[in-house]
Amino acid sequence: MSTLEKRFNTSLEANDTEKTQIAASSLNSQLDPPSIDSPPQLTAEQEQKLYRKIDLRLMPILSLMYLFSFLDRGNIGNARLQGLETQLHLGTNEYNIALTMYFIPYCLCECPTNLVLKYFRPSRWLPGITVAWGIIMTLMGFVKTYPQLVGVRMCLGVAEAGLFPGVVYYLTLWYPRHQLQLRIGLFFGAASLAGAFSGLLAYGISFMSGKAGLLGWSWIFILEGVATVTVGLVSFFVLVDYPSSATFLTEEEKAFVIHKKKYDNSSVGEEEHFEFRHISAAAMDWQLWTHILLYFSIMGPLYGITLFLPTIIKTFGYSSAISQLLTVPPYVLATVLVFVFAYYSDKFRVRSPFILIGQILCLIGFFINISKAPSGVKYFGTFFVVSGSYAAFPGIVAWLGNNLAGQYKRGIGMATHIGIGNFIGAIAANIYRSQDSPRFILGHALEIVFVGIGLFTLPILILIYTRINAKREQKRLAQGSKQYSVQELRELGDRAPDFRYTL
Repeated sequence: MSTLEKRFNTSLEANDTEKTQIAASSLNSQLDPPSIDSPPQLTAEQEQKLYRKIDLRLMPILSLMYLFSFLDRGNIGNARLQGLETQLHLGTNEYNIALTMYFIPYCLCECPTNLVLKYFRPSRWLPGITVAWGIIMTLMGFVKTYPQLVGVRMCLGVAEAGLFPGVVYYLTLWYPRHQLQLRIGLFFGAASLAGAFSGLLAYGISFMSGKAGLLGWSWIFILEGVATVTVGLVSFFVLVDYPSSATFLTEEEKAFVIHKKKYDNSSVGEEEHFEFRHISAAAMDWQLWTHILLYFSIMGPLYGITLFLPTIIKTFGYSSAISQLLTVPPYVLATVLVFVFAYYSDKFRVRSPFILIGQILCLIGFFINISKAPSGVKYFGTFFVVSGSYAAFPGIVAWLGNNLAGQYKRGIGMATHIGIGNFIGAIAANIYRSQDSPRFILGHALEIVFVGIGLFTLPILILIYTRINAKREQKRLAQGSKQYSVQELRELGDRAPDFRYTL
């Protein structure tokens, strides 16, 4: 039976500067997993059973938290049909401005929150921010003026900022990189379910309009906010921290999970001590900025359709109540495709083909909706947009996570990727203008441009990754390649000669 032998990992070839890191690393004693020299040998069936055990503990509560996160940021679109604009006397573009003001603090706070996560227990930080934004969402039901609405939306953005990048980074510390997209898919699938639930809940809650002197839009915010607080409180008792401190795992299982993840990207493992060079390494990596363009191409359509789908469907000639219900089927299909894409992407260990399929689906959907097709055909087109954007998104996040090595560089890089990438939401919140109804030509045209950027960026990424992998393989076969120390390989991370980029 193997046991956890050390609390900190030390390089096989320690150098003098490493001694100065001991004091700093002690701050992370609960976060940085120990080194496992001889992990238990598990059969494929035993390994599958182990990760299923982890899935059952982590994924349901994380998915539920993200379901309410996406529900709470997007339910303003449903509230709009239940009298929000009328009661608050919103001007022509004030609704769009309220949407925009959510994204500014949301994007600015995403990267810092991932650094904070390293110094707070995930089992306290993630539930804590869930309770915080649930309270804010509840208070949104009592706003009386436009400035109050904008202020509460900004607070909501601050509170929600830490969830998605935090959970994605958290998952990278539990799962090997070619098991990651399925888990991100399971987690993000809650977002597409949120779209379906949002329409159903809004339809049911609309019958409460007038209760306690509040219109239907107020009850949407209040009831969904209270439900979010409840989920946050429950998650305090369900979430665990890291594999090294997971009480639901045996010592052997801890050893296997830690070793499997640590040596996933490299035969010598990853660095586990923070240095400021990790920030510059992430910021100067060409991958990060290229992937941000790819992120724009999917998040633009995703946010646009999430915030305005009820409004778009209503222009097809349906009542507010029926429009709420008709938002459900596209999200149900999107949820199915999220899981299908994630499963086969992990199975075949590729990301780009599934991202490409999602982009093509989006393109078809927007071309249908910008045309003069009948309303029924345009509604059919919304299925393509919703399904394509939601199904492709986990692959974009997992792809960069797969190709950044070093837990600190990966954490900083992914938070920056998501944080800057989500600024596209501020643009998407303003492209579907009231004056452009019912065809919304400007909005659909700009979404087509976003998808086009992605279709241009994707083959460039594939080409560069393929060439780098080929060059590294040639150097490996050439016996005269430079020999690196263990410490040098760990510092190189994804630039190490034995690292291969996922395509």
